[in-house]
Amino acid sequence: MLKLYSYWRSSSAFRVRIALNLKGLAYETVPIHLLRDGGEQFLETYRRLNPQSRVPLLVDGDFVVNQSLAILDYLEATRPQPALLPSDPREQARVRAFCLTIAADIQPLQNTSVLRYLGERLKIAEDARNVWLRHWITRGLAALEMELQHRPDTPFAFGETPTWADCVLVPQIYSAERFGCDATQYPRLARVAAHCGTLPAFQRAHPDAQADAP
Repeated sequence: MLKLYSYWRSSSAFRVRIALNLKGLAYETVPIHLLRDGGEQFLETYRRLNPQSRVPLLVDGDFVVNQSLAILDYLEATRPQPALLPSDPREQARVRAFCLTIAADIQPLQNTSVLRYLGERLKIAEDARNVWLRHWITRGLAALEMELQHRPDTPFAFGETPTWADCVLVPQIYSAERFGCDATQYPRLARVAAHCGTLPAFQRAHPDAQADAP
């Protein structure tokens, strides 16, 4: 059985849980608490598995892979059905670009480690951190909203069936709202996320549904 090292509120782990559920794959969740006792991701036992000391981490037999988009790529290659990428190369490239806007441009700036460094090392007050954070989240989401506004109005971000884009978007909308951003400013993104939220695969992956949620 697949094993997923995860933290309930991690948006990166959230997106992998969605993909696993959409593909109907059984997996065991191993919670890694990112805050308790300085962060369980820094324990030697975990660092031997993942020297980057982050979640998620997927274990498939004797194969170990970290980084959420690399995990999605591995799952798509090894468990191709149902497909979570379009078959058309151009559409596939657009989905990947959409995901990277979140995974590379937005989400890293809201990581627990980044926020902790801003507060503990640079002594930036929480209110100032939140203003800084909301700036980058809203800037990225506004660009994605503009992109989708030029596409046909479909239930999911890139068509009639879910793709990686939805796996990555839904956790980012969750995080945006958690950090005080108004998702209604992005009606197309919000509508897609709301539709996804009605589906069991997304519901089971939601942070509040995780065994390690407080």
